[in-house]
Amino acid sequence: MHATAQQLPSLSNESLMPAHGITAVNEFGESVEAHIPGELPLTIRVDGMEVVTLMTLGTQPEALTLGYIRNQKLIDDISLIKSVTVDWDREVVDVETHAGTGIADWQEKMKRRIVTSGCGQGTIFSCTVDKLYEVDLTTPALKQSEIYTLIKHVSQLNDVYRVSGAVHGCGLCSPTESLMHIEDVGRHNAADAIAGRMWLEGIEGADKIFYTTGRLTSEIVMKTAFMGIPTLLSRSGVTQMGLELAQEIGMTMIARAKGRHFLIYNGHEHMTFDAIPAERRSPPPTKGMRDLG
Repeated sequence: MHATAQQLPSLSNESLMPAHGITAVNEFGESVEAHIPGELPLTIRVDGMEVVTLMTLGTQPEALTLGYIRNQKLIDDISLIKSVTVDWDREVVDVETHAGTGIADWQEKMKRRIVTSGCGQGTIFSCTVDKLYEVDLTTPALKQSEIYTLIKHVSQLNDVYRVSGAVHGCGLCSPTESLMHIEDVGRHNAADAIAGRMWLEGIEGADKIFYTTGRLTSEIVMKTAFMGIPTLLSRSGVTQMGLELAQEIGMTMIARAKGRHFLIYNGHEHMTFDAIPAERRSPPPTKGMRDLG
């Protein structure tokens, strides 16, 4: 059940410019104009209790905060949150709940943290891992031709990366196009910001594909699962634990996706191969081979 407009939290609007102009020196000793992405710390506090400090581009700090809280399963119902207020001068985002009592069992959760392989070393809580196996993902119906179309579409995005590099992009996608694309200095931040937007807008993930430019680690698998999205697509690779988790929860995992190439690491049975070139198709059996049956 989605929160009504009256139940949604009030949000500040403190987005930052993603890239900044600088002067660099090229390989010929010449001064050239260049751009670099921003990177600032943002400490999340819930009813005054410090939760975590994230390093972020700062383009969607309110959505990032909500997505982090959602994906870490710290608060399950967005209607419990009264407001999300970002203050860049103090590098703090204050989340206020209606009850004002903070996160349930917070001290116990703090004792059970896991450092992940996320960019800049992410952190997840053991309670988050425990709830992963409660997720019930839908079975996707994928087409090779649509994956090709989606790869072509998402390759045209990543505006900040083209200008400055040093960022990852993530997208909430239909079978053929990106519906929402966010870049940040870490792929887990971009994923959380998308989760926050989905939470605010009441968007379901069952018929969606989650795209990322980064590798598919256990952390990304978990975040995607908590968004209710059954399919992961990446232009990068896969880690062993990421694959094992995907197999355990039934998530389809497609990686190394560039141009007209991809590898399905899990869930190939959900793919219809409708765009195989004629020269790669298996020849039909000869009459004599059929007779042998």
